[in-house]
Amino acid sequence: MPCPQLTYQRPEDFAPLAQKLKGRENPDQAVEQRVRDILAHVAAEGDEALADYTRRYDCPDFTPSMLRVPVEDIAAARGQVNPSDLAILEEAAHNIRVFHEEQKEKSWWTTREDGTILGQLVRPVDSAGLYVPGGQGGETPLISSLLMNAIPAQVAGVERILAISPPRKDGTLNPYILAAASLLGITEIYRTGSAWGIAAMAYGTQTIASVDVLAGPGNIYVTTAKRLLVGQVGIDMIAGPSEIVILADQSAPPAWLAADLLSQAEHDPLAASILVTDSPELARAVLRELAVQLEKLPRNEIAGKALADWGAVITVPGLKEGVELVNSLAPEHLELALVDPWSILGDIRHAGAIFLGCGCPEPVGDYFAGPNHVLPTMGNARFSSALSVDTFTKKSSLIAAPPAYARRHGAKIARLARLEGLEAHARSVEWRNE
Repeated sequence: MPCPQLTYQRPEDFAPLAQKLKGRENPDQAVEQRVRDILAHVAAEGDEALADYTRRYDCPDFTPSMLRVPVEDIAAARGQVNPSDLAILEEAAHNIRVFHEEQKEKSWWTTREDGTILGQLVRPVDSAGLYVPGGQGGETPLISSLLMNAIPAQVAGVERILAISPPRKDGTLNPYILAAASLLGITEIYRTGSAWGIAAMAYGTQTIASVDVLAGPGNIYVTTAKRLLVGQVGIDMIAGPSEIVILADQSAPPAWLAADLLSQAEHDPLAASILVTDSPELARAVLRELAVQLEKLPRNEIAGKALADWGAVITVPGLKEGVELVNSLAPEHLELALVDPWSILGDIRHAGAIFLGCGCPEPVGDYFAGPNHVLPTMGNARFSSALSVDTFTKKSSLIAAPPAYARRHGAKIARLARLEGLEAHARSVEWRNE
């Protein structure tokens, strides 16, 4: 059996599953100290530290002079990729941009009868740094992540957007990363990765100026670095391993569901792929399909371990209990593979992204439709949201009160200040009424 088969009857049944899934949080506590050492080294040595780490882990002949990718190399990359692939990237970028344009918030203010003006100013941050994983040896770059991070920043109005990615052994970046950057008009790209690249964007080095917000997925070193730098810079989120939950009824094709579960399991040995269904027959059919499809998958070792350790096929008495379990799991990706998914959409409270119907698998959102694929994991969808235009903006409160306001309300304000033991606050208002 490729993954455990479980049953869920009532809310109390969730506790053992939740405890099991907690094991995905951080399998190596020693990582934090190593990352702290890396951050300190980059803060002290700058470019030399980046070159040192890059020589050790990526490119043996790397020097600080190789950090920045020449602008002409970025432009030339378009001619190095398949034209049909370039067209796909352009179409995906268009879809992503159109979706995120709808997220833009406007500054606003209201005027009261006494002349007081209150409001909110929405402004983009000045700069954003994006991490783009290079994949296996730099040959499977996460091009979609560049699109998903850069476009919301552009829509927000961020003036300076830079990207970093670890170089290949010969010191180059995959041309698909550069071509995607060229399509977006991004010309500031650096060859560096892992926790040292994150440190460079946060602290700044001789070559890389610091940024205000960091975004982009990465391994445990990247994630830990971002977590430790909160307060020094803004970050998109602390993301854990990928996950998918599928709520399905008997109408769903078992082969499709198995393929969807494997689409997340192949990401990472820590990925969680869970099917929830009220059909025992469907549960058995999906388990059979998983075994068949897993054998034919190129990344079957990774997917197989993920399924065995963190996957599950869970049967429930009915869809009501299925929705209850889904909300408890608060998954990153949720597929509603149901005859009528819209009828229960209103009952779904916690999910990073929701895919409605058997014809809409998770990769549709991952790559092309437009919504962002950087999503909260590990149950964080209970209180967190997808990366968006908001990730790259900040809001300032606006207060304009005429002198009459302090005269009318000064005594009340002063009293509240003195209740907190802040005499200077009270006197600040009272001076206006002398």
